[in-house]
Amino acid sequence: MEFGPKQGDVIVKEHWAQSGFANTDLGAQLQQHSVTHIILIGMVANTCIESTGRYGMEQGYHVTLVKDATAAFSLEGMHAAHEINGPTFAHAILTTEELLPLMPEAK
Repeated sequence: MEFGPKQGDVIVKEHWAQSGFANTDLGAQLQQHSVTHIILIGMVANTCIESTGRYGMEQGYHVTLVKDATAAFSLEGMHAAHEINGPTFAHAILTTEELLPLMPEAK
């Protein structure tokens, strides 16, 4: 399964700060499409991913952090993102293998 955008997917304008919500239409797009859960993958686990996850949780979204689909520039950054800070905002911290069976397309 690929995580890239598919035809019909909503694509949010690129952000220039750490949070995917800051200065973008992400929040409006999620509300418009009645999204309640967000899944976080990508770069940088201990800055951009964390910031987006924290804001999403504060806005009432169920946040899933996929620990083997995020990366950082150091092992310390990854450890902080997944083991120390992640549990403060993520409702679930899973591996890709754990996540895929939970995805509607995978059932």
